[in-house]
Amino acid sequence: MRRAPMIVRNVLSDQVKDYLLTAILAGEFPPGSRIIETRVARHLGVSQGPVREALRDLEALGLIDTTPYQGARVRQPHKAELLEAYDLRAVLESFGARLAMPRLSDADLLDLEGFVSAMQEAARAGDENEQARVDVAFHSRIVALSGNQVLQRLWRFLEPVSRTHITYILPGVDADRISGLHVPILAALRARDAVSAEQAIHDHFTVVGSMFDNLFVEQSAVWPAPRASGQGRTEGAANGALP
Repeated sequence: MRRAPMIVRNVLSDQVKDYLLTAILAGEFPPGSRIIETRVARHLGVSQGPVREALRDLEALGLIDTTPYQGARVRQPHKAELLEAYDLRAVLESFGARLAMPRLSDADLLDLEGFVSAMQEAARAGDENEQARVDVAFHSRIVALSGNQVLQRLWRFLEPVSRTHITYILPGVDADRISGLHVPILAALRARDAVSAEQAIHDHFTVVGSMFDNLFVEQSAVWPAPRASGQGRTEGAANGALP
């Protein structure tokens, strides 16, 4: 389990959720793995209440499933869901780019250029998690520059799921090509060309969707069968999850 951060005694459930979300997106809880409530609580030095609330929030985001007698498990990604998320992101982000165009400053463009450079560097280094993180930062900045709060909330709802999928399947994808797909978007933004920016974003997600459609292989998660009551119980089983 990843090293425990310093937990401040306010809004505990949000902090626990952020910790678990980061661990899931980093691949430390891969699809199908269990998240044991009592173990997380002890690791972070908090009670089970904030952990339970954090798990409910993650389930609402679609990142975990909760099953009777098995507890919380990280969701197994499905190709159809991934492709649907990309289709919707293309619509949201292209609209966001149009709204952002009159708000773009030279400093914003420098930041976006930095994200693209960092993606390319991470691709060369084979650092998949860093590439995914910077990729998200690039798209997040465009959406934030739109100034549309509703758009930003909708986008944030989709993004954790997308990042989970990216983390899961990126090793089978050409990392250099992934980073290169952001260059036309940046060029259109630099030219302050809203039409070209919208088209570049749609093209980006079309290509990425096609790549993932060809490379992603769905795997059926194999869960351990529930044990008979009172047999072989562990800390996790006592919390409603099998060891």
